[in-house]
Amino acid sequence: MLDKLLKDINIVLASKSPRRIALLEMLNIKFLHIESTADETINEQDHKNPRRYACRVASDKCNNISKDMFPNCLIIAADTIVYHNKQILGKPNSEDTAFAYLSSLSGDTHAVYTAICISYKAKTYSAIERTNVVFKKLSEQEIRDYIATREPMDKAGAYGIQGYGSQFIEKINGCYFNVMGFPINKFYQLIEQILKG
Repeated sequence: MLDKLLKDINIVLASKSPRRIALLEMLNIKFLHIESTADETINEQDHKNPRRYACRVASDKCNNISKDMFPNCLIIAADTIVYHNKQILGKPNSEDTAFAYLSSLSGDTHAVYTAICISYKAKTYSAIERTNVVFKKLSEQEIRDYIATREPMDKAGAYGIQGYGSQFIEKINGCYFNVMGFPINKFYQLIEQILKG
């Protein structure tokens, strides 16, 4: 169990994500959370390799925090992206962008990638998870009503699987928690690898 593996380790979550904070708290893990200021800008090259982009950002978030911490702290960072039609869909910067993202996802399948990066005792470890998500066909009114809830505005791809956005998801293939932003089983495997060798 993760809480037993991590109980004597000082843990820092390099994130302000309410979802990641809630998931670690659900697992009874004690941690400090510090927002990383790593650059998450998406450039044209990033759209060609979403896995590399997510891994780079997670690594940057981790390094951004770990440089100011003691080496025996375990730093956890993650980055989640939605990938559809060869485009990374980040957090929408406007309601128009949210509308465009949701219109694109409507009636189609997209991929959600979450990269995890952990720094511990001067070593860095990483892993990535992919989940495929199928959206129902959305009407323009459904999209506008959803945007009016404000839920899409701080989420990759402009939706949250754990909130109102759950109504639009027909099925997923892979880890549910990955779509929330933190694949718990992948994290567990990585912690076992780090602590048990």
